[in-house]
Amino acid sequence: MLESTEAEPVEAPKLSASRTLRDSTGAHILIIDDEAAIRESLDTLLTLEGFEISMAVDGASGIDLLSRNHYDLLLLDLALPGESGIDLLPRIKEIQPELPVIMITAYGTVGNVVDAIRAGAENFTQKPWDNEKLLADIRVAISRHRAEEEVIQLKRTLKQRYNFENIVGKSEPMLRMFDLIGQVAPSRSTVLIQGESGTGKELIAKALHSHSPRRDKPFVPVNTGAVPSELLESTLFGHVKGAFTSAVSSKKGLFEVANGGTLFLDEIGTMGMDMQAKILRVLQDRRFMHLGGTSEIQVDVRIIAATNVNLQQAVRDGRFREDLFYRLNVICLELPPLRARREDIPLLAAHFLKFYAEENGMEPRTLAPDALRVLMDYEWPGNVRELENSMERGVVLSTSKTITADLLPSQLTGSTYSASILDHRPDASLFDLMEEIERRIIADRLERCHWNQTEAAEYFKIPLSTLNQKIKRLNVEIKKRGLRD
Repeated sequence: MLESTEAEPVEAPKLSASRTLRDSTGAHILIIDDEAAIRESLDTLLTLEGFEISMAVDGASGIDLLSRNHYDLLLLDLALPGESGIDLLPRIKEIQPELPVIMITAYGTVGNVVDAIRAGAENFTQKPWDNEKLLADIRVAISRHRAEEEVIQLKRTLKQRYNFENIVGKSEPMLRMFDLIGQVAPSRSTVLIQGESGTGKELIAKALHSHSPRRDKPFVPVNTGAVPSELLESTLFGHVKGAFTSAVSSKKGLFEVANGGTLFLDEIGTMGMDMQAKILRVLQDRRFMHLGGTSEIQVDVRIIAATNVNLQQAVRDGRFREDLFYRLNVICLELPPLRARREDIPLLAAHFLKFYAEENGMEPRTLAPDALRVLMDYEWPGNVRELENSMERGVVLSTSKTITADLLPSQLTGSTYSASILDHRPDASLFDLMEEIERRIIADRLERCHWNQTEAAEYFKIPLSTLNQKIKRLNVEIKKRGLRD
């Protein structure tokens, strides 16, 4: 018989009418359990928390409700009459694949838990349950479900409007950026993308290319700051056989490879003055010569350049050609730092958690409330790249489906080196403590830079020679594997 607190006709046997409760959170929970006392207990508990509730007494009526309504969570009894909860799960996932399911049973054996999780259950609770723990599990599951749905819907909307599949954001700065990209992409104009390191400049460049008439032609990225200056000219313009000692054969440059498409010049602010003059000529004439060659080659290439330095200041300092700056700065897109678009942090975090869980063959992960608070309060000097790395770390180190604050990097949580040092070295002098803190900071940064000492020196804003001296004096252990100086 239908369980209902309302005095109105029942439309179908074994199904309850859905009702919106006072102080509703907007989350809609379906309970499938054959015991009236269990349904009443859960209904009372969840009603007080402001959830919207629907109930069914067996699998058939539950499946019928699922086929006609959208739910944010399912509380499913393991021992249902006829078809068990575990047997029912595949059918449930066919109807609503992303629906989180919490199994409820009086028989909480290890085998049951394993079977339920393998079948797609989000979590498992045993009768009699702890109200606070159950409510916490429900909130976490609903929060993850809503975040994932929002990411999916946002990506679908952006793809339909702009074909931007890998850019996540709903904040006002990003919506303005999407509109600008939509306007700029179809043109032939040169674009300069400015923004801090880690804001996603290459993703924006790819979006401009994929939404342009050149989408079927090559998109060729090159990090001009990562190519040694003596090789950059050959890389971009190609060379003829014998142009230099190791030129045993002729080779096309990236301008030729990108012909008809887009050439993305990343970190253009690091380019030397001689190379800047050559780039300027190509922008002006659409012609260049191979290194060591004598004939001009004409190309049709759209240039998109990016930098994390202030090019106007570089012009004033005499480090960047003014004429090249104005050639590049036809259309300038300023990417906002992550701290200026905090509204996007939960969406980005959910996106990266889903990606790295799938990449590592793990169950979906979600953020605990304390971890989300940390992410929202942090200043993100490394921007989206730093957030991505933090989420990857959380997924890899997690042993449960919830990422808690203790799994986040120490610089996010605000934990300091000094507290642990004082605990373990109570008799050390101030000088010794300061050296130990400095040693740990340097080692931590080197690890984050994949042991690239040049990159670490730039981060610390000190000469490479100074960093090398500190590494030797402090006996900082360097991992040889992956060392890129």
